[in-house]
Amino acid sequence: MKERTLIGDLKGKVGTEVKIAGFVDIRRDHGKLIFIDLRDASGKVQMVALPNHAEAHTAANTIRPEWVIEVAGKVNERPPKMVNKDEPNGTIELEILSLRVLNEAQTPPFDVRSDGKEIGEESRLTYRYLDLRRPRMQKNLVLRHRFIKELRDYLDKEGFIEIETPSLSATTPEGARDFVVPSRLDKGKFYALPQSPQQYKQLFMIAGIEKYFQIARCFRDEDTRGDRQPEFTQLDLEMAYVERDNVIDFIEKVLIHLIQTVTPEKKIQEIPFPRISYQEAMEKYKSDKPDLRKDKNDPNLLAFCWIVDFPFFEKTDEGGWTFTHNPFSSPKPEHMERLLKGEEISEILTTQYDVALNGFEIGGGSIRNNKPEAIEAVFKVMGYPKEQIEKSFGHMLEAYRYGAPSHGGIAWGLDRIIAILANEPNIREVIAFAKTGEGRDLMMHAPSELAAKRLKELGIKLEK
Repeated sequence: MKERTLIGDLKGKVGTEVKIAGFVDIRRDHGKLIFIDLRDASGKVQMVALPNHAEAHTAANTIRPEWVIEVAGKVNERPPKMVNKDEPNGTIELEILSLRVLNEAQTPPFDVRSDGKEIGEESRLTYRYLDLRRPRMQKNLVLRHRFIKELRDYLDKEGFIEIETPSLSATTPEGARDFVVPSRLDKGKFYALPQSPQQYKQLFMIAGIEKYFQIARCFRDEDTRGDRQPEFTQLDLEMAYVERDNVIDFIEKVLIHLIQTVTPEKKIQEIPFPRISYQEAMEKYKSDKPDLRKDKNDPNLLAFCWIVDFPFFEKTDEGGWTFTHNPFSSPKPEHMERLLKGEEISEILTTQYDVALNGFEIGGGSIRNNKPEAIEAVFKVMGYPKEQIEKSFGHMLEAYRYGAPSHGGIAWGLDRIIAILANEPNIREVIAFAKTGEGRDLMMHAPSELAAKRLKELGIKLEK
């Protein structure tokens, strides 16, 4: 049995017989000649069925767009007048010798050959497996793959190790709202899905793992907010024995390498990236993620910047204090005394740093508090009684009592970075099976109701 040849490799097979397979892109019947464009994941080729191959010609007469077929044929050079210089396989065509239908297809609910932007998003997400057939979407997924692979390889060469952290963890009263998972064995108790691996990566530093990263799935039960998804992907990274500038310098180096390697057509406006204080950003740009591009009409221009010197705390609607970024962040060294004494709270600045790109925040991190008394001081400022601090964060405080290096890290929103690099308007265009802005999966019909038997097993009663 002849091995299948990828359509993208046909240019090097002129004069030989090959077997290819894929989806029928389009069929054009010119009477004696039937032209068929066939595509697979590697490309597209024009094929021709000639009357002298009677059986193949008859079969070609029956097929329709999006049918899946297998074809044996001879790779020929096209006549000069039929050469299409705009197509990768525009100089060749396949003379069909035999054709076998692997699977017939209903007429799709929309055209999968266009870029899809003219089609309603609800329809696209309902039939996402068809939507993903379009070249634009496949190109986005390839970009995502190459970016993450290059990221993994680069961090590996720099001595980082990738470690997975649990998807079932404990709920903690900080950050966004958790997705919770009921326990069948411990009725009335719940796991939480991780909003990020924040606590785990800090525990890795306490464990003596000096360079950690993870391509992490994160979950946040947030209200509908435009370009958000209830589950998303982060680069999560932590380093030991570092100060703020060490992390910023390293992450900047990683980003520059990725852009220059994976998307060399992009131009970084300014290297090194500008560093702007939070106060200056708000006063000058009215935003802590300013768009610094000098030419906003250039789709390949990338303007990165760092935002630093954030306030550690901000006022809540109730008049108390809450953290601006992360309760485990460390204040700037010269502000540690204020934190420990709980004085001049509005003046305390944190070691937090955000990286912005073209007006979007794409990542944020900080140097962490590695002293238990300083971590407790943060929660005291926020009004937590000692017993609640111990109940919610006692495991972290105890871990730090066993000694911890100075450490810091960052988390990137990978979906957002890839959407910007792909010149896409939102992250749903670079997530294979995305959900609506309301968090619904229209293809799998989730969220869905649970059978009464399952609810009983979990010890859950629903209010009417």
